Amino acid sequence: MKANTGSPSITLSIAAVERDTGLSKDTLRVWERRYGFPLPERDGLGERSYPLDQVEKLRAIKRLLDAGHRPGRIVPLPVAELQALTDSTVGQTARTVEAALGGTDLRARLDLIRQHDPRALREEMTRLLMRFGLGRFVTDVVSPLNTAVGDAWMRGQLEVFEEHLYTETMQAVLRQALACVPPPAGNGRPGVLLSTLPGEPHGLGLLMAEAVLALEGCRCISLGTQTPLWDVVLAARACAVDVVALGFTGCINPNQVVDNLTELRSKLPPAVAIWAGGSAPVLHRRRVEGVTPVASLDLIPAELRRWR
Repeated sequence: MKANTGSPSITLSIAAVERDTGLSKDTLRVWERRYGFPLPERDGLGERSYPLDQVEKLRAIKRLLDAGHRPGRIVPLPVAELQALTDSTVGQTARTVEAALGGTDLRARLDLIRQHDPRALREEMTRLLMRFGLGRFVTDVVSPLNTAVGDAWMRGQLEVFEEHLYTETMQAVLRQALACVPPPAGNGRPGVLLSTLPGEPHGLGLLMAEAVLALEGCRCISLGTQTPLWDVVLAARACAVDVVALGFTGCINPNQVVDNLTELRSKLPPAVAIWAGGSAPVLHRRRVEGVTPVASLDLIPAELRRWR
C-alpha cells in the first residue's frame, strides 16, 4: 500500500489488489481494456496504482462472480446497481439456506465463526460429526453451512479471513473423519480421482465429495486443488481409476471451464468417466459431450448406481 505522489489518497499496487480481491493481474488488465474498469492511476515508476474505492467495487464484483454472474454483465455496472444485484442474489440464497436447516442453528454457527476461536469451532464441528455421522454431517451440516457462509460473505457480514478460518477448520475435521472410514470391501470400484484444475483453489467441496464416495465403498484418490490438466491425465492412468471427479466454483471463466473439460475428455480413455460438480453455472448451461455434471452431493449415489 502506498500514497500517490501529489495526492492524499491511498492506493494499492496491482499485486496487492490481486491478493486482496482474488482477481488475477491478467484479469484486471483485460477488464481495463475491455470494459474500461478498473481505471488505475500510475505511481512514480509508471506502475498501476488502484484507489480504494475501485478496490471495494472489485471486491463486490468478485462476490457476484463467485455467485455465478458473468463479468460482461456486472463489471461495467455502477456500485449502486452492483449492490442491488448482490441484495437480490443474497435474498435467494438466504431463502434456500433457511429452508435447508432453519435460521437459528445457522446463526449460532456463524456466530461461532465470528468468535475467531478455531479450537472452539473445531470442537463444535466434531461434536456435530459424532452426533450425525459422516454422511449426514456432510449433507445436513456442512453443505447448508457453506451456503450460509457464502451468503454472509456476500452481505459483508464475514471477512475474508473469517471465511478462510471456517474453511480450514472444516477441512481439518473432514480429513480426520475420512481417515477413520474403513477401506472399501472388494475391489473398491469405481476408483475415483478427485481434484480441481489450475485457477480453482477451493477444496472443501472435494473433501465433501470424497466423504460421500468413500461411504459408498469407492476407492478414492485425491490430488487436492489446482492440478495441471496433463497431470490429472497421468494420475488417472497411473492409479488406474474409473472416474475423474473435478470441482468447479465461479472462480474460472466459463469458457475456460468448457475448454478444459473438452481437452480432458479428449486425453482420457473413453472408459474413464468424467464427473464435474460444484456451483459453477456453466456446468449445467453448456454440456460437454462425455462429461457428466453432478449438481449436488446427494446425486452421487445415483451416479454410482448407473456406473455400476
